[in-house]
Amino acid sequence: MTPRLLVVTDRTQAARPLFETVAAAVAVGARAVLLRDKDLPAAERAALAADLRDLLDPVGGLLVWGGAAGAPAGLPVHLSAADPFPDARPPLVGRSCHSAAELARAAAEGCDWVTLSPFAATDSKPGYGPALGPAGLAAHVAARGPGAPPVLALGGVRPGDVAGCLAAGASGVAVMGPAMRDPAVVADYCAALAAA
Repeated sequence: MTPRLLVVTDRTQAARPLFETVAAAVAVGARAVLLRDKDLPAAERAALAADLRDLLDPVGGLLVWGGAAGAPAGLPVHLSAADPFPDARPPLVGRSCHSAAELARAAAEGCDWVTLSPFAATDSKPGYGPALGPAGLAAHVAARGPGAPPVLALGGVRPGDVAGCLAAGASGVAVMGPAMRDPAVVADYCAALAAA
């Protein structure tokens, strides 16, 4: 299962406590959440994951663990560009990519999806770039080759960019900052995906 909209957590940007922020995003349509906050103490992060699973399960949602370290059994994971592939393969694996070489690696590993960033300039990760924009996204997607995992555009993607991302070949989008600062905006992403 490749999510069309992946909401990525970052409690430092969240307008309210992280669970409340994610609950508000789920209430307006989020169905896939990546629990990123890797700096949380292990026990606290595991407890938060359990709470988020309880929130997502009734709506058929998907919780994804950021990184492979400490991932609860049976939970999908999303690896950073530098993370080694887990020895025991989780049920689903995503990977963050920023270049053609990283996309090729994810394909060779058999990843189920990748995020490709940055689509546009972003406040969350100003050191990454240059921004791909629609043309750069399309070029990377087209160059992936057969059997490559679906791409989610990430980084500075606004609801008005969704149609352009899909037209460029992305399967969906991933969103962190906007959804953390104002989870109600998730409804706009969902509407843009439904209209495309």
